[in-house]
Amino acid sequence: MKKFAALLLTLLMAVSLVACAGNSTPAKTSSPDTESSVSEETSVPESGAAESEPETEVTQPAEEESEPETEVTQPDETEGTKVLVAYFSATGTTKGVAEHIANGLNADLYEIVPEEPYTDADLNYNDNNSRTTIEMNDPSARPAISGSVDNMDQYDIVFLGYPIWWGEAPRIVSTFMESYDFSGKTIVPFCTSGGSGVGSSAANLEQLTSGATWLDGRRLNGSDSQDAVMEWVNSLGLNLGE
Repeated sequence: MKKFAALLLTLLMAVSLVACAGNSTPAKTSSPDTESSVSEETSVPESGAAESEPETEVTQPAEEESEPETEVTQPDETEGTKVLVAYFSATGTTKGVAEHIANGLNADLYEIVPEEPYTDADLNYNDNNSRTTIEMNDPSARPAISGSVDNMDQYDIVFLGYPIWWGEAPRIVSTFMESYDFSGKTIVPFCTSGGSGVGSSAANLEQLTSGATWLDGRRLNGSDSQDAVMEWVNSLGLNLGE
């Protein structure tokens, strides 16, 4: 009986051990080879949503500021008008009048100087063989001039002075008129003489030019003061007087 009880007890213990063994599950052990080495989760943005660099605010440049407007004073009628006083004077009489005009207008002065100066004998009007007599009897005579006007184009108005020889301007003045283009310029003739007026001298000189505006000329005296000369100049309506 004891043997049977011991055998039964042994059997029960064996069955109990088998049951325990069948219900036991070994704990899961991580292998070092398979462990993730990332210790902190990194947030990876979805494709196309990568975080861009902070957007830099671009300020569109304002319309380029122009320089401050400078007040422009409108010139009066005479501002910028360039005046030349050109003259031929064999004895100095016409020279004095020309200087009065140039001084009164603050104009440029140009003397028509012959390459071959006129002598007293040349100016002997009573000698039919004198140089002046021969030249004035030949409408085609053109005595040579020494020098020239610098940049004639710059002048708007030309005062033209000369003495009266045999009722005309000396032939050297014709040389001067044919040496330049007076187109678009205003020409104001004036003369000196012992008594003769301008006569046809200015009209004959005008025929040697093209495109110029000629004003009526006037005979002036070598003894005229600058005020007297400028009174005539101012009466021309050019508004050039000071």
